[in-house]
Amino acid sequence: MTLVSLDAAISLLGRSERTLWRMVSNGAVHKEIHNGTAMFSLASLLPHFCIPFLGDDYETLTAASEGDAAAQTDVALILLSAGKATNAVYWLNLAVQQDFADAMNLLGRCFIAGNGVDRDTHAGIPWITRVSALEQNN
Repeated sequence: MTLVSLDAAISLLGRSERTLWRMVSNGAVHKEIHNGTAMFSLASLLPHFCIPFLGDDYETLTAASEGDAAAQTDVALILLSAGKATNAVYWLNLAVQQDFADAMNLLGRCFIAGNGVDRDTHAGIPWITRVSALEQNN
């Protein structure tokens, strides 16, 4: 069973933490405790996602929840294409922490456009510049 963090669950549901806990208490979402941290069953969250995820998207979600930066970026792209930019930024942030160039580029563009975050060119340009630096080193 694939488990996701509280923050991941909130980003996929597009709902508040309080709503998520209500869903747990009424049995709609399954929670387990691992190392003192609440984790949520991805399968139990699926019917409540803020957008429909289809077919291969579930495999992508599983890989993203397991830390795959490319999959995290793909989840962000799915969310961005559905107009859920704020939710997408969560997944982009996970991928940029792993120096994933595509995520850095997308996050920079989100900042420049004010898509899911406050518009901030000064925050966006460094992400895009960092991608160029990474590409020059490869």
